[in-house]
Amino acid sequence: MTFREVVAAEFAPYGILTPTQLDQLQAHYDLLIRWNAKLNLTRIDSPEDAAKLHYCESLYLAASLPAGSLKIADIGSGAGFPGLPLAIFRPECQITLVESHQRKGVFLREATRDLPNIKVLALRAEEIPGPFDWIVSRAVKPEDVLRLTSAANFALLIGEEDARLIGEGHSLPWGIGRFAAGVPRGTISPPAPRS
Repeated sequence: MTFREVVAAEFAPYGILTPTQLDQLQAHYDLLIRWNAKLNLTRIDSPEDAAKLHYCESLYLAASLPAGSLKIADIGSGAGFPGLPLAIFRPECQITLVESHQRKGVFLREATRDLPNIKVLALRAEEIPGPFDWIVSRAVKPEDVLRLTSAANFALLIGEEDARLIGEGHSLPWGIGRFAAGVPRGTISPPAPRS
């Protein structure tokens, strides 16, 4: 199966992606693979693993957030996860990708040039202007994210140990020991499977 077929099939129980959204996700994946050779943006680069562990996790988080037009900061965005797929799935939301690594910031600007609901800030998380409705993060220590004061709500993609430490999280369908957690508790809930 191709990257876009895996994304569409794996995410189908939680939401339907339009052809335009699949094109946007494919364009990001293609750019990620090209830049990864020089910038080391991710270790997961097989189409199937990237589709499940990067894109579907991020889309799942997007589907878990409350409905409506939200102002969201993605802390430590790196290659654009979870913020870029979130922005594609939830175009009504304004997403700020925060990445202190300057070269990754250049990648993010290139990757988001055609997505009007994304802004990229090459700053440290403590320096971002707020307020935001939500802060989201993946692959950043939860304690580093949770000490930020620019939002009251946090949605984190974390491992099992971190979920135990913060006492929150529901299991993700992809990967072993991966969780989505909302802080304060109960601020996100698993998306209802589609019938």
